[in-house]
Amino acid sequence: MSNRPTDPLPILESLIRCPSVTPAEGGALSYLGQLLTAHGFTCERLVFKEDATPDVENLFARWGKGGPHLCFAGHTDVVPPGDPKDWTFPPFAAAQDGKSLFGRGATDMKGSVAAFVAAAIDWKKRLEDKPSGSISFLITGDEEGPAINGTLKVLQWMKENGHIPDHCLVGEPSCVDSLGDTIKIGRRGSLSFAVTVEGKQGHVAYPQKADNPIPRLARFLDRIASHQLDAGNEHFDPSTLAITTVDVGNPAGNVIPARASAKFNIRFNTEHTYRSLREWVDSQVAKVTAELGGVFKVHAFEGADVFITEPGAFVGLVLDAIEQETGQVARLSTSGGTSDARFVKDYCPVLEFGPTNATIHQVDERIDIEELRATARVYFAIIERYFNNRP
Repeated sequence: MSNRPTDPLPILESLIRCPSVTPAEGGALSYLGQLLTAHGFTCERLVFKEDATPDVENLFARWGKGGPHLCFAGHTDVVPPGDPKDWTFPPFAAAQDGKSLFGRGATDMKGSVAAFVAAAIDWKKRLEDKPSGSISFLITGDEEGPAINGTLKVLQWMKENGHIPDHCLVGEPSCVDSLGDTIKIGRRGSLSFAVTVEGKQGHVAYPQKADNPIPRLARFLDRIASHQLDAGNEHFDPSTLAITTVDVGNPAGNVIPARASAKFNIRFNTEHTYRSLREWVDSQVAKVTAELGGVFKVHAFEGADVFITEPGAFVGLVLDAIEQETGQVARLSTSGGTSDARFVKDYCPVLEFGPTNATIHQVDERIDIEELRATARVYFAIIERYFNNRP
């Protein structure tokens, strides 16, 4: 057995050359399946469907049958590259400039996938095909899309087939300035609203004959925008509310519109729930109608629920592995948008750790080659500590 670590760079180059723009598989899952099968993993290609959504291909791979069971969750689908002419190198060419590897998905998140594959292969070599627990991969092609036929349904399949892990690491690019500075132990929840105030159209010269909905909507929006939802807590920043659209559908300056509508989104921490926020919005509507009258119609759209993996043995071993390989004490964060960790948290504790995220979704997305290799070393250290210490 060679003691030389597996280089994640050629793995990432092969993945980037697969044009796997959501929901296209682009050859990425086929490549991963072949690679992992060649190294002794049992692989399942899972295609899930649902009406009005594209079919999505996914991959589940596992080595070992017993516990503890550590799962790496990630995605090979990528966002569109935009105009290739804007790129220094073609977005699916996997070109290098001597320091970095360029390509769509280099950091979000084919780089993490390649790094963990390299680390898992090296761990398996160390054990000489005698599993001590299990390592698995949950790789979806639907993270950047509707997220309906991807991780959510793979997890359901895993439960039905006895593959639910004890812990999961999601490879989203979590670091801000340098590798090792941040891990995510949770995410804020997201709840969106659409509100419409009904009125009566009329001429601006005769407002008494109309019923203007705009002042009522403006009063409501002012109330919610000026309200502090909370002050945050130990692991979360204060919850935020953002008004995203206001529309009356009225091109005329001498007509009072028949209705006015708006949309807003709340990103909330563990001080709230979907229900408590809906009740708060309803209470603000009630106060405005008591003051000004009117008919409000409010619709809520639940996005991702808030969650946190409380610091403990699993968080501790990941922090120790990061510090061992990078010299940094990672900050525990719950910032950012959503990820597929929101589905995993219903089955097992989950963390997110991956490379720096400076160029994700941008033209000339790229990853520093040494950072890629360092990420693989961190992942190997996590695997080593996980199976040696068994959290």
